[in-house]
Amino acid sequence: MKKEYFVVGDVHGKYDLLCRILKHWDEDHQQLIFLGDLIDRGENSKACLELVWQLVREKGAVCLTGNHERMFLAWLRNPLERYDHYRRNGGDTTINSLLGRPLDAPVNGLVDANAVMEQYENLIDFIKSCPYYVETDQYIFVHAGVDLTLEDWRETSNHDKVWLRKPFHEAENKTGKQIIFGHTPVYNLYQTNLRVSQIWTSPDGKMGIDGGAVYGGVLHGIVLGEGIVLQDYMVGQVGHMDCVED
Repeated sequence: MKKEYFVVGDVHGKYDLLCRILKHWDEDHQQLIFLGDLIDRGENSKACLELVWQLVREKGAVCLTGNHERMFLAWLRNPLERYDHYRRNGGDTTINSLLGRPLDAPVNGLVDANAVMEQYENLIDFIKSCPYYVETDQYIFVHAGVDLTLEDWRETSNHDKVWLRKPFHEAENKTGKQIIFGHTPVYNLYQTNLRVSQIWTSPDGKMGIDGGAVYGGVLHGIVLGEGIVLQDYMVGQVGHMDCVED
């Protein structure tokens, strides 16, 4: 793995923002890592999945599992029981995107699950293959967080790796490594309703980079070096201000 990392926060179907942030990635020198939640709520989840899958296959990118990928797979496994939960978390946009329909088209949780499984077997296998974390000498990359009360944080359940919020944010990081995560929009970490563009950092080495792009915030692409942030690229909107750094 390369010594520098280009880490992308929660995309949530914002394909245009994804394409724009990737213009800043130096593929010769930077390992590309996606923190999960490629899908749901945004306009083009299908294109986001297909592009990232291509980057994993052809460019050695790493894509972590997010809670939205986990909900998507849970819906496919048990559409009758899991569709309502997935729908309440923005799943209809992904289902309709995959099936080539308007995003607000009516969804049949069972019929559409069968259609998605028939048409996207390889793409589903890719989603199933995404790891829950990546660890390097200096960093831990994870979608939501890890259980820092455990003697070994690696024993954190997969559920917690994609769903944790406050217990992880408030626990002391004794791993000796920086933990880079998404999942919780930074404006919630800063406890404000403003769509702030800053990444969130804690004194003990946690770094939240979900800019809330699908909620009118920004998509972050951060460059990490030897324990430091070398660059924070962002595309999207904060309020009515364009924060593109092209």
